[in-house]
Amino acid sequence: MSNIFKIILFILLGILAQAKDYTNKQITQDFIDKMVTKHHFSRDYLYTLFSDVEFQGKALSIFLPHPNRTKRKKPKHGSWDIYERKLIGDTRARKGAEYIYKHRDLFRRIYRRYGVEPEYVASIIGIESYYGENRGKFPVFDTLSTLGFETNRRSKYFRYELEKFLLLSRSESFNPKNVKGSYAGAIGLGQFMPSTYKHFAVDFDGDGRKSMQTTSDAIASVANYLRKHGWKRGAPVATRVSYKGNRYTKRKTGYKHKYSRSSLTELKPKYGTWHYNGKVRLIKLDRKNYDELWYGAKNFYVITRYNHSSYYAMAVYQLAQKIKKEYKKLYGDLK
Repeated sequence: MSNIFKIILFILLGILAQAKDYTNKQITQDFIDKMVTKHHFSRDYLYTLFSDVEFQGKALSIFLPHPNRTKRKKPKHGSWDIYERKLIGDTRARKGAEYIYKHRDLFRRIYRRYGVEPEYVASIIGIESYYGENRGKFPVFDTLSTLGFETNRRSKYFRYELEKFLLLSRSESFNPKNVKGSYAGAIGLGQFMPSTYKHFAVDFDGDGRKSMQTTSDAIASVANYLRKHGWKRGAPVATRVSYKGNRYTKRKTGYKHKYSRSSLTELKPKYGTWHYNGKVRLIKLDRKNYDELWYGAKNFYVITRYNHSSYYAMAVYQLAQKIKKEYKKLYGDLK
């Protein structure tokens, strides 16, 4: 690396991480007024926090339009091939099996309480944070402040999350300046947004705090999230179906569209009988040379409540199946 390039890099990093006083902005003052009036925060405390925010330029850039940026040409087909390679590898599956085995007693207790199979909880944690190894390096308070008070397409949403984060820091007794997370402010092994904590995070280890940074609380919270959205213990999630041709265009696909199986006479489960009588979603996975078509059951839809994406839910499902298979190979049946 040349000296000139190093100097430029250091200057850019300095710009991205410079301290900023947001208390001079009207939008921040309005936010402080709301926190004081509605939630009884100390005005002096909030002014102290917002007078020294580490500006998160990298996070902000993700939510800004880039008119001069050359857009990558998306492939006409093969989007699922790319997604699959990124999230459903053999290494991630093996680490998932090892993760369950390492915490097997904990997973058993959580399964008994919440009724969500361990492989699905492990799959979500594996995708969200690589089993806790990649929880994010962005300071959550500074990130949410930057995104909430700087103009961007989701600033109102980030101010809402900042409000919830400050409330969370008070109820769980932690310094809001000391928490790291994603570029959007998601926290911990399961990457919960602050607004998610109130309804879904649980104190499973009984230490009086709900912490997505703690293995026991995080695993239980993911299971609780799925259960509260309607997960059914032991119920099917998805199965691949056959259709005529290479590209499926006959009906609308995606998790938002439901069909009775009796109306889908042209489709058949690819691997024998599928014991599920409820309405199904048609999930299309775009491969380079053909479309894969799947039935998604109610439990599949539940996974989309964690992340509103059919591809995400299918990645969770397929990784969970690989984790279960890998666990059986290494340690025996999951019980």
